[in-house]
Amino acid sequence: MERRTLRTSCYFVRFVTLFICARASGNLPQCKETDYYFEYTECDSTGSRWRVAIPHRQGSCTGLPEPVRGTDCTFSCEAGEFLEMSSQQCTSCAAGSYSLGSGVRFDQWDSIPAGFSSLATYMDSGSTGDDSMTCNNSSWTAQGTHLESNRDDCTVSLVYAVHLMKQGSVSFDYQYLDTNIFFEFFIQNDQCQEMDQTGSEKWIKLTSNGEWRTHTVNLKSGTNILYWRTTGMLLGGKPVKPVLLKNIQIEGVAYTSECFPCRPGTYSKTPGSSSCDLCPGNTYSGKGASSCTPCSETQYSQEGWSECKEKPPCSEKDYFQIHTACDGDGKTQILYRWVEPQVCVENVTGAVTLPPSGEKEDCPPCNPGFYTHNTSTCLPCPQGTYSDGTTECRRCPGGTEPSLGYEYKWWNILPRNMKSSCFNVGNSKCDEMNGWEVAGDHIRTGVGGSDNDYLILNLRVPGFKLPTSVDDASATEFGRITFIFETICSADCELYFMIVVNRKSTNVVESWVGSKVRQAYTHIMTKNASVSYTWAFQRTNKAMDARQYVNDIAKIYSITATNAMDGSASGCHACAMMRQQEGSSCVPCPAGHFINKDTNQCQECPSNTFLSGHHIYGREACQPCGPGSKSNKEHSVCFNDCSFSHVAANRNFTYDLSALSSVGSIMNGPSFTSKGTKYYHEFNISLCGTEGRKAAVCTDNVTDLSNKDLQNESADLNNFVETFVCQSTIIPADGRGFRTALSSQSISLADTFLGVSFGNMLDGVYASPDLFSQDSRKVPYIHFFFRSPQPTASCLNGRSTVVTLRCNPEKSERGELTVPSKCPAGTCNGCEFHFLWESSSACPLCTAADYHSIEGACKGGVQDTLYVWSEPKLCIKGVTLPNKTSNHCEVVSLWVKAGIGGGAFTAVLLVCLTCYFWKKNKRLEYKYSRLVMSANKDCELPAADSCALAEGEGEENEDDVVYSNTPSLLGKLKAIASKQADGDSSESVQLKSSQAERWVWG
Repeated sequence: MERRTLRTSCYFVRFVTLFICARASGNLPQCKETDYYFEYTECDSTGSRWRVAIPHRQGSCTGLPEPVRGTDCTFSCEAGEFLEMSSQQCTSCAAGSYSLGSGVRFDQWDSIPAGFSSLATYMDSGSTGDDSMTCNNSSWTAQGTHLESNRDDCTVSLVYAVHLMKQGSVSFDYQYLDTNIFFEFFIQNDQCQEMDQTGSEKWIKLTSNGEWRTHTVNLKSGTNILYWRTTGMLLGGKPVKPVLLKNIQIEGVAYTSECFPCRPGTYSKTPGSSSCDLCPGNTYSGKGASSCTPCSETQYSQEGWSECKEKPPCSEKDYFQIHTACDGDGKTQILYRWVEPQVCVENVTGAVTLPPSGEKEDCPPCNPGFYTHNTSTCLPCPQGTYSDGTTECRRCPGGTEPSLGYEYKWWNILPRNMKSSCFNVGNSKCDEMNGWEVAGDHIRTGVGGSDNDYLILNLRVPGFKLPTSVDDASATEFGRITFIFETICSADCELYFMIVVNRKSTNVVESWVGSKVRQAYTHIMTKNASVSYTWAFQRTNKAMDARQYVNDIAKIYSITATNAMDGSASGCHACAMMRQQEGSSCVPCPAGHFINKDTNQCQECPSNTFLSGHHIYGREACQPCGPGSKSNKEHSVCFNDCSFSHVAANRNFTYDLSALSSVGSIMNGPSFTSKGTKYYHEFNISLCGTEGRKAAVCTDNVTDLSNKDLQNESADLNNFVETFVCQSTIIPADGRGFRTALSSQSISLADTFLGVSFGNMLDGVYASPDLFSQDSRKVPYIHFFFRSPQPTASCLNGRSTVVTLRCNPEKSERGELTVPSKCPAGTCNGCEFHFLWESSSACPLCTAADYHSIEGACKGGVQDTLYVWSEPKLCIKGVTLPNKTSNHCEVVSLWVKAGIGGGAFTAVLLVCLTCYFWKKNKRLEYKYSRLVMSANKDCELPAADSCALAEGEGEENEDDVVYSNTPSLLGKLKAIASKQADGDSSESVQLKSSQAERWVWG
């Protein structure tokens, strides 16, 4: 009932409103064509729609045209036409405008067009309240001719939503130069669900400097939300190169009801145009122009300008010098030329004029491998010959062959396999200029058209040809390029050295920022492929109308490339000869063989030596392997076979490291960039075994290739490294919106195995065990030393790696890998890496010196002997503990018996001695008694102090007696005993020499 009442009320309100409007419309004027416009309604389920008139201002007129049935929902006009809504017919665009028919194009970027939005996201690393820690200021920015992405480590998305009535497509031109920024393009529907895309459609491929590449993706009918998303990674402190976008074109819209006017600086002179052309230099145009207007004589403009500017007075920045080619007399001179097109005025106050040409000078000699033959032109030596550049080409002597390659150190003309160009992302005014100019003893960057131009020098190598005597299958070095360069800059100039392998994507090998003193750089090619080496110099990355850094230059003094397939020879090297045929042609040596200097024949390297990759002549070419290592069968590499022996303190320690033969991995972190992006460093380590094969692999998965794609393209991919130790930067999927974790910036930390040692230094590489926590057990450390000789801008001598093994019986055989706590990135300076692998496998094999015996008590005539490990036990495997042994024994041991016997003998000896001395004492007593009796018979009492028998008296002449003045206690006792035994017949006499009287008792 309530619902019915509400419906009745609604009908009443609508009736009153219509009645009022009808009364009011009677006073409104009739609508004219300028008072309204036409639009189509939404398509119904049958694919039909209606054309309706909509007033520009509600209630301003009456009598709008009645709705009529419109065209089919999938109807669209051809390119250069638009749908005229009043007649619903396709009409050609007028001059000064263009149309894509069923598409829309965005090619004017003075500001971000309507419908586009830039969204920035970041990882909040803490509520610091500091805006610098957020990404609020990060966005895509309009640069007039293109869009530029962010340069920081934020994630920024450029978003555009479009509704298609039929299947269509989207295409755009882009530049993507830096692997430190991730660039992806994906599509969502109106439910924010990501559309199915292949990896090649989502992840954008890298481009080279100066290259605009077009990316096209098909679109489904319905709503499509387009995302261009970039994520920078400022891990090394160097800002990333931004992604550039232009010419975004979308096909499949239902209709275009109007043509788009040409933007300023462009024009279309014919009706029905589908695009507008740029105005040439020294002309300009406004919006919707059908032609370009020339500038006055005192003004100038660049291509695509919407206005002209006054020409400034000429200055030193407006001209440059060149070296002329050698003339018929072998002379060259320096000339000065205005920068073209000339945009300065010479005949005004303060203007400079061109300096006069220099004096003619002798041309520099030809480069090694070239010669002159009655001409001023240097020609390459014919095949099989060589020249140092100053002499005629000569044939190599017997037993030698030409050393092919390029050796450019004189720069009179640009070599035929090199080219120079100039490129600017915002304009084309330097497209016809030389990016580099020859200058006698060096080649230098040209003037260019703007300070932010890329000045490009390219060297093409079609492939490499190893010397005949070198085995291709075992070669680890196919060629190397070395160049000596210098940069002189007053701003933030940058020199890039890049490489393109097999015409695939460009990789930046190294870059240098700012002024750099004269130095050499070497890059080694480890596989035989077509290679393009590129040097690109940019004075500044900021676009400016006025030239400020024209004197900032880069110089290259020499470029040397070895083993180049189409190179010429500057000399000869020895080659192996057939044993039987004297003076025959060169023959290849088997793997692991060197050329004997005496016989020019192949000879196998001694055991535990390896051949250096680019030199096999002479016994010294076989380099000895380091301690604890041996060579593989091909003598191409040294490795440790997971065993190691060491002698210390007169003891032999043997280690079995077979449990560590498989690749070990460690992921440290997490770490955070200044904007809060979380990332990890993952290290893969191939320690030993594998017959020297470098089993550690680090891969960049930014391209998101499927396994099948990876297998098909594995031979040409440059996004992985195979080595002994490698590092990758891992960005987790959480917080960044990535579908999977991303791996990038894969680099090699160890290309060469140096050896194993207990010492802290080997071949200039130092171990630092004090970086790790110390072990109270004082176990010895085993150090595995590696080196990566490839120099970098920050590591001129390359990188080194030390993997330290520490014995810990409590760990498993595989153990645990750790990095120094002070240096969680594995390195404290970016060049020296240290790892600790703590494992029970790092303990030596047990020997008999690691245990001792314990003897038990003798029980029942049997004694047991047990064997136990010495504590702490710091060994594994090896010998086992002997079984318990039992031996016969007695209850009283021999020593006890000997002790008892000795004691008994001592007691008997003491008794005998006592008896002897007692008997002797009795004799003395008897003599004394005789003496006393003799004195009484003579009745004399001599006043003598002593008395004794005359010499010879008594029974034994040998006994002498000395008497005391007083009787001893023993004497008194004897006297008393004698008196009691004999009665009256015994006498006791006391003699005292000092008295006149004598006492006698009867």
